[in-house]
Amino acid sequence: MDDLIAKVEKEHIKEQPADPQPGDTVRVRIRIAGEEGQPTRLQPFEGVVLARQGGGINETITVRRMSFGIGVERTFPLHSPAIEDIEVLRRGDVKRAKLYYLRQLRGRAARVKQQARAPKTAPTKVEPPAAASAPEPVEEKSEEQTAAPTDLDEEIASQ
Repeated sequence: MDDLIAKVEKEHIKEQPADPQPGDTVRVRIRIAGEEGQPTRLQPFEGVVLARQGGGINETITVRRMSFGIGVERTFPLHSPAIEDIEVLRRGDVKRAKLYYLRQLRGRAARVKQQARAPKTAPTKVEPPAAASAPEPVEEKSEEQTAAPTDLDEEIASQ
């Protein structure tokens, strides 16, 4: 039974190129169904990740932003088909897994320091060096080639 559940979950898990962590500023693009006859559209929600919960297909992030002076929090399932993508705009430098204390802070105090390191990227393939071949010989220049006078040298000498 557990194998069947794991197999179904594995089919629905998305690969996340951006791995949002608490403290990161993210932009989540959600597909919103349009009115009758209208196409679906993407609605961005930009804010700070307060927490990351769960695991596997049930993993969620809680994102908080200020909208007209009111704090708005939304919880997004990471592997939901309604989420188009999650873009990490800034990496935050925090020392806690849950940032619920930001709810009581206002203004500058509610900001999260930016992390000094670059965002995580997908590992790249490193190609092995070409077949071991002999290095090409380097030609040595004679004294005549290196000390050849230039037009500028001749002009200076004539003055």
